[in-house]
Amino acid sequence: MNPTIQYLRRLSPKDFAAFGVNDLAYVKPTQTEGKPAYAIHAADGTMLTVVERQDVAFATVRQHDMEPLSLQ
Repeated sequence: MNPTIQYLRRLSPKDFAAFGVNDLAYVKPTQTEGKPAYAIHAADGTMLTVVERQDVAFATVRQHDMEPLSLQ
């Protein structure tokens, strides 16, 4: 069996929830004052900030050495 799969199967629910928390951020469309915007969330769901454009959201995430994932 693949060692990665074996490792992942041994993770506790708490460890699995924290998996990628320092490496990933989610970009989600939202609205601010009735205008389109994009919220940036940490992997654990914590909202970090809101920006006006998706490209700015992705650039912001990458500037913090994380990989952005879109929730569109």
